[in-house]
Amino acid sequence: MLTVHNISFAYDTQPVLKNVSFTIEKGQHIALIGASGCGKSTLLKIIYGLLDVQKGELSWNKKKILGPLFNLVPGEENMKYLSQGFELQSYRSVAENIGQFLSNFEPELKQGRVDELLDIVEMTNFANTKVEKLSGGQKQRVALAKALAKRPELLLLDEPFGNIDNFRRSSLRRNLFKYLKRNKITSITATHDKTDILSFADQTIVIRQGEILIKEKTINLYQNPNDYYIASLFGEVNKIQLSSFLESHEPGTILVYPHEIKVTSGSSKKARVKNSYFNGSHYLIEAILDNTVIFFDHHQELSAPEIVGISISNNIIEKRHRI
Repeated sequence: MLTVHNISFAYDTQPVLKNVSFTIEKGQHIALIGASGCGKSTLLKIIYGLLDVQKGELSWNKKKILGPLFNLVPGEENMKYLSQGFELQSYRSVAENIGQFLSNFEPELKQGRVDELLDIVEMTNFANTKVEKLSGGQKQRVALAKALAKRPELLLLDEPFGNIDNFRRSSLRRNLFKYLKRNKITSITATHDKTDILSFADQTIVIRQGEILIKEKTINLYQNPNDYYIASLFGEVNKIQLSSFLESHEPGTILVYPHEIKVTSGSSKKARVKNSYFNGSHYLIEAILDNTVIFFDHHQELSAPEIVGISISNNIIEKRHRI
């Protein structure tokens, strides 16, 4: 459905994307992750047709995607790009913004569509409110509804939940991706938040300094990290010396998430506690193991300089060791 072949892009002489290639099938939900400045937002703009590539080509349903040098009005008709700028008309109401590009020939049908979208983004009570009176998070939700209004085939989302309150973010994510799956709308979401990825992205594309490191099933990428940069995009991660947990004293390291390290009273592997950080359902413990700082989760606070035994399951050690 979407083919990106060997594209490169630079602002002036500064390369942003280098030889990027991938394909996305209809109905897939793809996450785009990487450190700030790696090229995620630029890639979305190129796919939508807002920027011209210096090298390579893109196609959508076998039709070449062209940028502003070739199109008087940039942007592909069957795509919608939700930027971080919202692009709403502040003097009009929420409902008017959402229905702006819907046909007026069938007013009942249009009103039903606007009502459906207001419900998805949980803004029904603000239908008649002027956009200028909304908070940043509310504007973001209206912009999302507006992007969905004409049922795009491909939705491009740039940090779509960044300004939204935590208590609304989870339900909005569920509402949105349920809607996208039900209507077979393909999506690409550029994000820094792992909760945007783990439950909803079929596959994840990792970008580092303008190049694609990997495109893989999200669950595989998370469960089998083979690169510190990739693993760190999902949250805190430890580099653990193999010799600390393997009797063979084999050289090398494995990547271990904090929740995979357990406090075990009978373990011969000891760590000295430095700090405890309250994380709601657990504490994140900062400790020293073999002169190296590590982090692990624990159900209660530990006090420095307490010495605790720790362990990692043999399954994790063997699996990460093989990687």
